Amino acid sequence: MPKKSSKISSKSIGILASCIILVAVAGLCLWLMKNAKVPSQNMPEKVHTPATGETVIDYNNIEKDKALMALMQKRKAEYGIEKGIDMITKSDESFKIGDSTVSMQEILDKIRINRGDIVEKDLKSNKMDSMKNSESFGIHVVQPGDNIWNIHFNFLKDYFAHKGISLSPLADEPAREGQSSGIGKLLKFSESTVNIYNIKEREIDVELNLIYPLSKVVIYNMDQIFALLDLIDYEHVNRIQFDGDTLWIPPN
Repeated sequence: MPKKSSKISSKSIGILASCIILVAVAGLCLWLMKNAKVPSQNMPEKVHTPATGETVIDYNNIEKDKALMALMQKRKAEYGIEKGIDMITKSDESFKIGDSTVSMQEILDKIRINRGDIVEKDLKSNKMDSMKNSESFGIHVVQPGDNIWNIHFNFLKDYFAHKGISLSPLADEPAREGQSSGIGKLLKFSESTVNIYNIKEREIDVELNLIYPLSKVVIYNMDQIFALLDLIDYEHVNRIQFDGDTLWIPPN
């Protein structure tokens, strides 16, 4: 009987030792797996989604918030305008009108979709890249009595006023021969370069004539608009030609 007990005891010790070894090996494997550096090409890249809505331009408080008012004045001064638009936002910012807050990126995506473009998100971009490539957009908040023609005309008046040129209230009227004036052609071209966004329905509005106060905004791509306007010599503005798609000034 004593020998049998000895054998059982030795067997138990062996099993226990084996268990300890297995646990140790398993723990070592887990530690190695946790700390091992896996080649980056075998792992999916980390997605960096650009932060949106970090800066909100609150239209409701522009006249009350001195810092915000100063920011808007500074941005407008860079383009030499004052009254043609209500605020200027960047593509990585949002704006708020009433209780509605909309990100410019959301609007830009819908503009591209509306034009038939494929919207591709740059998953590798980070906040710094987003700020570096940001664009500026002029926002006109639609008011009672507004129409798209007058909105554009006021924008042009403000632009030319900065250049020391006073536009006549009749500058957009056709000539006696019935031909459109140069300003009239510019205004007609402007209709194809801006977008109207319905804040309430959060959709691009395709009907330019139906504008409801404080529920829609007219959006100007400031860099594109001014790249064109800065090429125009007002003394030759009536030589402007517009065929419905393309605007150009014939050579002398």
